[in-house]
Amino acid sequence: MLSIHVLRYRTTKNYDMDIECRNRIGFDFSEGSGKTLHGVNPVSNTMIPDKFFTATPEDVDEAMHKAQTAFQKFSTTVWEERAAFLESIADEMEALGDLLIHRASEETGLPEARIIGERGRTTGQLRMFAQYIRTGNWVEATIDTAIADRSPVPKPDLRKMMVPLGPVVVFGASNFPLAYSVAGGDTAAALAAGCPVLVKAHPGHPGTSALVGEAIIKAAQMHDMPDGTFSLLYDNGFAVGQALVGHPYTTAVGFTGSVGGGRALFDIAAKRPNPIPVFAEMGSTNPVILLPEALKARSKEVAQEYAASITLGVGQFCTNPGLLFGIRGEELEEFKSHLKTAFIGTNPGTMLHEGIGKAFMQKSNKMLSEPDVAVLVESDKEATADQVRPTFATTKGSEFIKNPSLHEEVFGPFSMLIECENIDELDHCIKALHGQLTGTLIGEPDDFENHTALVYELQQKVGRLIFNGVPTGVEVCPSMMHGGPYPATTDSRFTAVGIHSIKRFLRPVAYQNTPHPLLPGPLKNENPNKIMRLVNGTYTTEPV
Repeated sequence: MLSIHVLRYRTTKNYDMDIECRNRIGFDFSEGSGKTLHGVNPVSNTMIPDKFFTATPEDVDEAMHKAQTAFQKFSTTVWEERAAFLESIADEMEALGDLLIHRASEETGLPEARIIGERGRTTGQLRMFAQYIRTGNWVEATIDTAIADRSPVPKPDLRKMMVPLGPVVVFGASNFPLAYSVAGGDTAAALAAGCPVLVKAHPGHPGTSALVGEAIIKAAQMHDMPDGTFSLLYDNGFAVGQALVGHPYTTAVGFTGSVGGGRALFDIAAKRPNPIPVFAEMGSTNPVILLPEALKARSKEVAQEYAASITLGVGQFCTNPGLLFGIRGEELEEFKSHLKTAFIGTNPGTMLHEGIGKAFMQKSNKMLSEPDVAVLVESDKEATADQVRPTFATTKGSEFIKNPSLHEEVFGPFSMLIECENIDELDHCIKALHGQLTGTLIGEPDDFENHTALVYELQQKVGRLIFNGVPTGVEVCPSMMHGGPYPATTDSRFTAVGIHSIKRFLRPVAYQNTPHPLLPGPLKNENPNKIMRLVNGTYTTEPV
């Protein structure tokens, strides 16, 4: 008989799919303390009836013990088996069909077309990691053979490779219910590395999380992965997240969200008896530099492009362009005129949940109350009580330099133009910036040639430097860098997107004078995996 805590639906593969309302502790379930949470449709502002059980400290401890037990077997699975597991997760997500699309849209208010695209991105990155781990390149196998007769000291045989860290905790993000959530980039990278994953579901989309969580469990059981390879826990507060980060078996954390939330987790991890890395993607205003020759040549085009970028998805992207910088003059005035025309007709929108909507109103009002900050243009479309209106503000470069409050992110459809008196003031503004995910320069060839110093200054602040484009839109490919100096992230050396994000959940181990039978496969003389290795300074696939 079906539990009253399980709702049954039909998938595109024509089998029954249960939306589990209980916590997933590996292959087992828990109703926690009996307390529940539920999703809310932000567009209709109505409760979604399914209730999900919140986890307890005991659930956290059991899930962590299972993960630690699973780690040895999972971390040593054959690469092909692990790759097939990731591909099956993608298959099972796709098999959920319209059920997943409808549920994610209902819980977030995001249009179904956006969810369909995000599902493709999510399944695509799972398959991308599957292909990557088959190559073996991620282990970075390096061999320096012994030189016994070297004088004055013999050289030992040294061999090094990357190995998985251990159980990883992932926090689901509110603005990407699939791509940065239960089976999103952090989870995909950690599983690819051989690390068990424990996900703290975002309370804004519990049903979506449950559906994807069951897809992962189904794939894990299909491929005989150990119990504890994956767990999914619910909570609408902070207790479960704090317990997960503080647990002695946790070895790393993946987080996407606010500066306050990421920093809180970072501080918990730093205060542990054994501190662990927290890879948090946090706040970014993604500055855009409008250079004079570009505005002279195409100010209308740039204004239209940025009016669309700022309001895309109700501004709920970590790469939303929140700050634009320009030099006062005729060109900037023309740009402002075109921006007003393009921006005034933009539509209000409903934000992901009530909390984000309230935060937007508070932060945008606070920003507009700062000295010498004024509204440049605001949407003239009627907004309902649950919607927010896109707003574009303006202030002087001198104010931006001296007022740190103007540097803060307003998450949503809000941006501000910083009007600088001259190129020197613009340079000082860039130097005053915090770390960012992206920085963009809009210019003509002469602009770039005349202002190379600005390009260098902006490069020091960002993880991705964009020329003549918009920052919204993050291509999932090996050369993408999605990270940046603090507070954009807690560690600017790593990306959260692309195959190299796997490096967050690996560590190097060197083997010195190790008996050959005890060496891991990638370091054995015969190179059984036929992978590319750095042997005595030369990349080769040949045996040693």
